[in-house]
Amino acid sequence: MEQEILLELVTMEMPYGRYKGRILCDLPEPYLAWYHQKGFPKGKLGERLALLYEIKLNGLEYLLKALRK
Repeated sequence: MEQEILLELVTMEMPYGRYKGRILCDLPEPYLAWYHQKGFPKGKLGERLALLYEIKLNGLEYLLKALRK
């Protein structure tokens, strides 16, 4: 189950906003930090963005790079 969630981070596109169409793992950290301050959206997208924020904050992006290949 956890691997499926990580796979979504490297395949799921941002559905709206400034970065519409960009793969979630490619979103810039300042954008995620802004969401962290303002509040992540509800539902699956918000959960994925919050997880991605924690991954980037803790320097674990290499986990996602391995999945992209």
